Amino acid sequence: MEKLIKIYNNFNLKKKHKGSIILIGNFDGVHLGHKKLFDLAKKYKKKFKLDVGVLTFEPMPKMFFNKEIKNFRISNLGQKINLLKNLGVDFIITKKFDNELSKTKSLDFIKKIIFKKLKAKYIFVSNNFKFGNKREGDVSQLINYEISYGYKIIKPEPLKIKNKVISSSLIRNFLEKGFLDKANRILKRNWCIIGKVEKGRQVGKKIGFPTCNIDIKDYVLAKPGVYAVRVYKKNSKLPIKGIANLGYRPTFNQKKLLLEVHLFNFSGNLYNKYLSVEFLRFIRKEKKFKNAKQLRKQIKGDLLIAKNT
Repeated sequence: MEKLIKIYNNFNLKKKHKGSIILIGNFDGVHLGHKKLFDLAKKYKKKFKLDVGVLTFEPMPKMFFNKEIKNFRISNLGQKINLLKNLGVDFIITKKFDNELSKTKSLDFIKKIIFKKLKAKYIFVSNNFKFGNKREGDVSQLINYEISYGYKIIKPEPLKIKNKVISSSLIRNFLEKGFLDKANRILKRNWCIIGKVEKGRQVGKKIGFPTCNIDIKDYVLAKPGVYAVRVYKKNSKLPIKGIANLGYRPTFNQKKLLLEVHLFNFSGNLYNKYLSVEFLRFIRKEKKFKNAKQLRKQIKGDLLIAKNT
């Protein structure tokens, strides 16, 4: 039986969740580096008989402060919550990051939230953690107030693979460069976009390859191009293999960034349905063809690669 996880959207915790171990961060992508952190938290849980909770913010603070940042996220909020649940936490706080929170003084954050609201016993943060108005607070300040407010800061060394620090930034970099296999290894799963199928211009259908058009919203823009994918319909565990184009369709002068997915051996209406698109392999970068005939020829070659992935 699946364990029920309490999800809070505020700091008003139930009594049983006050005085817990709290991990604070974006946890975008919930990758191997995050898993190392949670594995350590579980050891503290066992040793001190405390619950483990996560404090994360929505939207991500970086996107709140810089409205120009559009395509940044590795996973959406729903995915993040599901991934965190699988790491054995007891509760999750997804606090709205708004003007009020952004202007909270760092010492007020410690006093009013960490101490009075959460009553945290152990706080796990990264070395570069910043908080409070104008990012004035840091790990050193948190440590300075440990005795005054009855908590202990835990800041484990980051996970490194081949001298590279495993981070969400590294995964974004790999995706943007088309190194999908490297990104998937750090995620320990296939990178996945979840989105709703929208009505498109029917371009794919006209050239013989009907596609599901998906707006990628705030997801990071992986290298524009063609990918082998595996697709799941909502509430279904049965995969459908397919091929996807992520980009701007230069052959047809498309200006809107779009994810188009052609499903193999599938027929049916998927408009307004949610699909989970797992990226398995980067096949080639996006390019402009002289005409639809040349594009069709290229797609046939891409299909053979995708079907054999």
